[in-house]
Amino acid sequence: MIKVALLGASGYGGAEILRIMHTHGGATINYVGGNTQTGQAVSASLGHFKGFYDTVMQNVPLEEIALQHDCIIAATPHNFLAHIITEEILKQCVIIDLSADFRLKDSQKYNEYYAFNHPNPMLLQSSAYGLCEINRDSIRNANLIANPGCYPTCSTLAIAPLLRHGIIDAKSIIIDAKSGVSGAGRSLKIDNIFCEVNENIKAYGLVNHRHTAEIEQNLSMIADTPICISFTPHLIPMNRGILVTAYANLQNSYKSMTQKDIDTLYKESYHDEIFIRVLEDGMPPEVRWVNGGNFADISVRLDSRNNRVIMMGAIDNLIKGAAGQAVQNFNIRFGFDEKTALSNLALFP
Repeated sequence: MIKVALLGASGYGGAEILRIMHTHGGATINYVGGNTQTGQAVSASLGHFKGFYDTVMQNVPLEEIALQHDCIIAATPHNFLAHIITEEILKQCVIIDLSADFRLKDSQKYNEYYAFNHPNPMLLQSSAYGLCEINRDSIRNANLIANPGCYPTCSTLAIAPLLRHGIIDAKSIIIDAKSGVSGAGRSLKIDNIFCEVNENIKAYGLVNHRHTAEIEQNLSMIADTPICISFTPHLIPMNRGILVTAYANLQNSYKSMTQKDIDTLYKESYHDEIFIRVLEDGMPPEVRWVNGGNFADISVRLDSRNNRVIMMGAIDNLIKGAAGQAVQNFNIRFGFDEKTALSNLALFP
C-alpha cells in the first residue's frame, strides 16, 4: 500500500484528488494538509466527505511529511512548493505538483508569466512534465512530476498529431479556449462571484495568459522547433469543463488531405490511449460528455475551402486538467494500471 500525503485538500483540485483516491485500492491517504483551514475537519469544509474523511487538516513541515510518506500530491498555489522542495526531500518521496512551479524549463518565464523569480531553477531541469500521453517514459522514473495546466493539456492533445507529422504550419496556430469558473480556484474573487459570471462570457488574460508559455513549450518540444502561438481564454458561466478550438493552416504539401486521412491519423496516434476518445468526421466535442471523467474528447474538422484545420478538444478542467491527471501520473509512477480509480464516465445531466 502506497502511503500518500495530500496538500491543499480544501481546494477544488485537492477535493477531487481525495474523492478519486478514495476508490484507488493501492494507496492510502495518511495526511491531509489544508494551510488556511488547518485544524478544521475535511468534512466540515467539504460536506460530501462526511463519514469518509472527517480527518483534521494539518500544517506540518514538508520535510517531516516526506519522511513518513511514499508520495506527496500537492494541490497548492503557485510560488509555494518552489521555495521549499529540496533534493533531500525528493530522495525521501515522490512529489506530484499541481501548481505551475516546475512545469516550465526556462526559469525566466516565471518572471514573465508568474511574476516571481524562480528560487529553484536546477529542479526545473530534473522535473518530469506530467502530460501522460506525451511524456509517459519520463514520468515512470521521476521523483518530481509537474502536473500540467488544464488549458495546455487540452490544447496540446488536440494539436499534437498534426504538428508532430509536420502537416500544419506551426506559425499559424491560433487557440480559442473556454473554461468553467472552477478553473480560477475556490478562493473568493470579485470577478468570479455569481452575479459577475452568470449570464456572461468574457475573454481574459489577453496576449500573455500564464498558460501561453506552457502550451508553447509543449508544442515546441513536439515540433522540435520554437513555436509562438496566439492564445485567448474565455470564462463562461458553468462550474467545470474546458473547450478548446484551435486553428492552423495546412502546409502546401498536404493540401490534398481528406477528412478521412485526418481521422485515420488521429485514431492511429491515440490508438493505445485509454483516456483519449477521437471523434470522427469533425464531430464537435462537448464538455458535458467529459465532465466528471478523466477523458479528453478530440476531433479535427478539415476546412478545405480555406486550407485550414479546426482542432477541437474537451476535458473536465478539474479531472483530466488537474486531479485525474495527477492520479494518472501517480499510477504510472508507482506501476499501477493507468485506469486505476479513473474509470468513471461523465456525470449526466
